[in-house]
Amino acid sequence: MTVNGSKTGAQAAKMPLWVEAGRAGAGGNLALATIGFMVNFWAWALLGPLGPGLKESLGLSFGAQSLLVAVPIVVGSLGRIPVGALTDRLGARVMFPIVTLATVVPVLVLAYAQSSYAALIVAGFFLGIGGTTFAIGVPLVSGWYPPARRGFALGVFGIGMGGTAIANFTTVRLADAYGDRAPFFLVAAILLAYAAVAYALIRDAPGRRSGGSPWQRTAAAARLTITWQLCFLYAVGFGGFVAFSVYLPAYLRTAYALPIGDAALRTAGFVVLAVAARPLGGWLSDRFHPVPVLVACFGGVAVLAVIQAFQPPLIPLGTIAFLGMAGFLGAAAGAVFALVGKLAPPDKVGAVTGLVGAAGGLGGFVPPLIMGWVYGLEGSYAIGLMLLSDVALAAAVYTTVKMAGLARTT
Repeated sequence: MTVNGSKTGAQAAKMPLWVEAGRAGAGGNLALATIGFMVNFWAWALLGPLGPGLKESLGLSFGAQSLLVAVPIVVGSLGRIPVGALTDRLGARVMFPIVTLATVVPVLVLAYAQSSYAALIVAGFFLGIGGTTFAIGVPLVSGWYPPARRGFALGVFGIGMGGTAIANFTTVRLADAYGDRAPFFLVAAILLAYAAVAYALIRDAPGRRSGGSPWQRTAAAARLTITWQLCFLYAVGFGGFVAFSVYLPAYLRTAYALPIGDAALRTAGFVVLAVAARPLGGWLSDRFHPVPVLVACFGGVAVLAVIQAFQPPLIPLGTIAFLGMAGFLGAAAGAVFALVGKLAPPDKVGAVTGLVGAAGGLGGFVPPLIMGWVYGLEGSYAIGLMLLSDVALAAAVYTTVKMAGLARTT
């Protein structure tokens, strides 16, 4: 109720803290979190576009190439568990600069390590640190936005995964134009600049609670049934996106004999569409509910993966299949974290995000290894794509049967 267009004093006194906080800095902190996620993901994805070229220059097998691009994924995924818990404890203002600065070191090492497979593996291991920033941004954004707008806000934050698109658009071109080290020098400089800006400008939401050790928070989050349900769904949705974003250049190069630059460009298009679909998935989840959005997205991926398993002509059917999967996977990732925003206890959002984010990253670690292994044995990617279809269909059925009740209670 309002009086002359303004709230009464009693109503203002009862106004939730996030409403007042949102007026002061929600948009700015969302923008800073999204940029930080993007630049760190750019660093995290640097090896993907270079994979086919490194395979040829170092004489790698398909399995060795797959391992090279997958190592940063698994480290970045598992690292989200402690980083998410530490963010609950220390806050995003502390964690964003620390993690960003830590990512600078392996980026610079990679500039000088491209002639040694062992050195690339070691540097790629530490490059995975950049992938943990996801578990910093989600609790930061969740703290600044109300539940009714949190799905869309987290979807906007998810645009930061477009850093992988930037990597695919620029890495090979920069290396060809300015030398093999140029992409790494550029990314290192951007990371340093962002770390300084983040320390100066990021603010944790007022009212953030920080009691308890990171390990206690992680254990408490692990005891929540919904955490493991969300882990499975995110492993399929975001994991599928990550797998394609790092392995698609190799797939297109092998299956369709595309030049390295063309394969990287098409992969960037896949990533851009998935990134654009993520806030759409969050918005649809706010408007309807995440559960029906997830069922539709997983069902769409299942159908399109079967189509691509038969390796249709790249234009138009193969392109339609991949872009369709990009849209569905991006929207699914946004819908899963709309559920996190609805269901995770406010003081455990970082810990839950760490576990769910780890599952998503691990979901992206396994498929490239399977695809490389299957291709090495069979000379075909069909089995790998059919497995993706089966998993997506299972996720759609699970969401329909086990989680439909959430649509009526949240």
